[in-house]
Amino acid sequence: MAKRTTGIVDRIWDSDIFHSFIHSPTALISSCILVIILLTSFFCEFVAPHDPFTPSSLSLMDAFTPPFWVEDGNTVFLFGTDGQGRDLFSAILYGTRISLIVGFSAILFSVIFGVLLGLTAGYFGGRYETIIMRLADVQLTIPSILMALLIDGVVRGLISRELHDEVAIFVLIFAIGISEWPQFARVARGATLVEKNKDYISAARIIGLPNGIIMFKHILPNILRPILVIGTIGLALAILAESTLSFLGVGVPPTTPSLGTLIRLGNDFLFSGEWWISFFPSFFLVILAFSINLLGDWMRDTLNPKIN
Repeated sequence: MAKRTTGIVDRIWDSDIFHSFIHSPTALISSCILVIILLTSFFCEFVAPHDPFTPSSLSLMDAFTPPFWVEDGNTVFLFGTDGQGRDLFSAILYGTRISLIVGFSAILFSVIFGVLLGLTAGYFGGRYETIIMRLADVQLTIPSILMALLIDGVVRGLISRELHDEVAIFVLIFAIGISEWPQFARVARGATLVEKNKDYISAARIIGLPNGIIMFKHILPNILRPILVIGTIGLALAILAESTLSFLGVGVPPTTPSLGTLIRLGNDFLFSGEWWISFFPSFFLVILAFSINLLGDWMRDTLNPKIN
């Protein structure tokens, strides 16, 4: 087992992708930023100086405290506080975790659903392929935000408000995920059409391998590169979509606020002088999305043989 692990590490160390990664300042900086954000958000209970969502720990006397470097600021609250006296830095860490969970889950759902449809459509072809691709074309004409709003509105009309608050995160994940699957289906279908005409697929058919094994064991591993690239970039779009929906008030409930919810709450005080309540969550969201996009651009350039 130790020799096998050492062999895997050696192959990674000697690979072109790893060489490109360690020699790319963009990839290194964006990866470091993402690692810091991931660690601080998912372990926010140990990193955050305050628990911003426990009512017993809040004091209205601390409300609207500016950042520590501004006059009347307090070093106890690095980024200041909101209208309820919550430490904004701690709230951002907790909110980032919700945004990341929703974004990762939504894009994972999109990848699985879209790749499954695209892979089977490209492999079997015929009327099934035509139906799947026409559905994808129709959905691509509808902005993803509008599709997510439509799904959330339908769910709100079918279930009670109390039940909706309990399943709001799952509804949000489904709404974002189902609106992003066409791009993965189109890429998977196009790559499958190329792969299924190659000699190794013909050999697999001749020896009598089932279609399922051919698709998922032979074709799927060879079409993952472009899917991984658009999945990375799609992660940033999913996080932005979650923030947009939460800003509009149709995202996660106020009891589990995300970055979008924090921005929406701060927007109410933007023109009354408490600029920090909206600025810092917005700035943090921009840094997060920008880092993911930079890493996705590096992956696109590295994994695309036509560019290299």
